[in-house]
Amino acid sequence: MTRSEGTARTVAAVHAAPVFMNTEATIDKVIGFVEQAGRDGVELLVFPETFVPGYPYWIECYPPLQQVAANVQYTDASVEVPGPEIERVRAACARAGVEVVLGISERLRGTRTCFNSQVFIDADGSLLGVHRKLQPTYAERIVWAQGGGATLSVFDSRSGRIGGLSCWEHTMNLARQALLEQDQQIHAAAWPALSTMAGFETVADAQIEAMMKTHALTAQVFVVCAANPVDETCLAWMRDNLGEQTFVTAGGGWSAVIHPFNSFLGGPHTGSEEKLVTATIDFADVGVVKAWVDGKGHYARPEVLRLGVDRKPLWHDEREVEPDRARAYVHNTSLAMQGVPVALPQGAARPAPQEWDASAERELNP
Repeated sequence: MTRSEGTARTVAAVHAAPVFMNTEATIDKVIGFVEQAGRDGVELLVFPETFVPGYPYWIECYPPLQQVAANVQYTDASVEVPGPEIERVRAACARAGVEVVLGISERLRGTRTCFNSQVFIDADGSLLGVHRKLQPTYAERIVWAQGGGATLSVFDSRSGRIGGLSCWEHTMNLARQALLEQDQQIHAAAWPALSTMAGFETVADAQIEAMMKTHALTAQVFVVCAANPVDETCLAWMRDNLGEQTFVTAGGGWSAVIHPFNSFLGGPHTGSEEKLVTATIDFADVGVVKAWVDGKGHYARPEVLRLGVDRKPLWHDEREVEPDRARAYVHNTSLAMQGVPVALPQGAARPAPQEWDASAERELNP
């Protein structure tokens, strides 16, 4: 079922705000939470949407032409994968023995194009992969490009088979089904503070709860949902760089850990208090749930319903992410030969140097 023994795991949603638009300080904060989790016995941490360098709330508040300079700064503050910021987090995970799903604004290597991404890092520091948000919502399209099927993945990690989605990506039922069909056990859900936005004050938390519980039950998975409150560093940055606004206020965020039968194991927690929303999940519970509903089994009805996912790479670096098992294996094996800790397919042995044929990587990654 997983790479570690037993059926219980301790997981946590990080309910916290970044040091807004300060990438290095926010990475420091990420590492602080990783170290705290290691001391507290937490095995998996899930961070909010684009925690690094923060969710660009100004896209909801100001006319597009007024945003240009802010958007340039946002691209500058975004991070590459691999890159020095992610390497710092990987090292912290390895030291603490903590797995992390980190929301970032990811800058595509060699370009000024960004994605709303989740980075999956195992407890030994291995970079498992990246998921790029399939459909940026509404004004988010000003900032982020669209992701594709090459990164719609579930990863075999120390805590279990884990995948994730960001924000209203959860309204995409077929994207959720794609994760279900990859034997997902834990779902990492990343959100901003929707309830702080004008027009969403009374409905956002109800929307998030509904979507999180829907995926928990229909996929029979444990959901770890992490959201950031809006703090003064965010509001001050927007005032200083774009002027006064009344569309986003302080507070908000909705973080919880949810059982497949929809009970709360941790939270829900909302508001400005920062904390790890921690819970113990037990995979033994899933058997009882699947006696009623098995999304990949007796509730799949494959003779009636089918899902197709186009996993072709959209972007030039996705050949190195996970377009297919063969290329992923070759790429990761190459990294392993260079001494970089990576996750190889389950059961695959790490090759000795003399066994590696560089021509194989050139063939698959021209």
